[in-house]
Amino acid sequence: MRTSLTRATLRRPAALGTALATVLVLGGCGAEIEPDAERSGEVTVKRCGEAVRYTVPERAVAYEGGSADKLFALGLTEHVYGYVMPPANPPVSQSPWASEYAKVKMLSDDLLNKEVVVEAGADLVVAGWNSGFKDERGITPEILDGLGIQSFMHTESCFNYPGHPEHMSPFEALYTDFERLGAIFRAEKKAEEVVAGLRKRVEAVESKAPAGDPLPVFLYDSGTDQPFTAGNQVPPNDIIKSAGARNVFDGLDERWTRVNWESVAEAEPEVVVILDYGDQPADKKIDFLRNSPHTRGLPAVKKNNFFVLDYNEGISGPRNIDGLEKFAAYLRELKG
Repeated sequence: MRTSLTRATLRRPAALGTALATVLVLGGCGAEIEPDAERSGEVTVKRCGEAVRYTVPERAVAYEGGSADKLFALGLTEHVYGYVMPPANPPVSQSPWASEYAKVKMLSDDLLNKEVVVEAGADLVVAGWNSGFKDERGITPEILDGLGIQSFMHTESCFNYPGHPEHMSPFEALYTDFERLGAIFRAEKKAEEVVAGLRKRVEAVESKAPAGDPLPVFLYDSGTDQPFTAGNQVPPNDIIKSAGARNVFDGLDERWTRVNWESVAEAEPEVVVILDYGDQPADKKIDFLRNSPHTRGLPAVKKNNFFVLDYNEGISGPRNIDGLEKFAAYLRELKG
């Protein structure tokens, strides 16, 4: 286990010439940097709306599949010490990067906490606001700053980050994360390639969107007394929209949020997207919707129009685009 002194030292550049200790100018999406700059010194990159100085991490800890997938997609496995994977996540063996997960340590199967990060000797923690970093659990970027541990937050989760919020569409936030992580790890060229590939896939889907009025879609995350669903600040909203449909709660400037069953019924969704958790299987949610007096009369339920979206396709990460392609194919088939 590293001491706090060691971690603090990791964040200070050694005696470097001016060329290596360059402070970089912030751009609209992150840091404007020279391609594949020296792998030493510091760069300034946005952490939500806050400019933060980073050294190249060597013992990164990722929380949930979205964080780890982003690092693995950038080819940064050698910089990843381990991951924390709570029960909601499906098994990592199902990931496109299963072989990369196998090369690093699983540190915990519970929620993110300060103790596991310190025990790991982490020099960077990658997570989202509220889903990973949270005041109530005693692990926030500010707390980690005080320990000399760097942190990076998913831009999608910056919408309601206290003090330094940042707003952009979920897919743009995904691209921004790759650009910013590329800057932090000096993997800018790889980040450009990844983003270009994701954009091309999204554009291909959008070009095939079904003609006519977009079908109304309700995303069901969980909840019986009140449904937990997706507002317009989380990836499923962009998945639904890019596929050519319409999230019935697209008008809510929220991330994941509670609504009431009356508003779901009034929206008359033609499709229900079920978010499939590792610990809350989709089939049980579908059974509930088929039998609940609130939902059994919905057009989507009566027509058996259910689409299952994997948890890691619904939270911010490169698998969002996998989910988009699958849902788009389902929608095209549904509309004929």
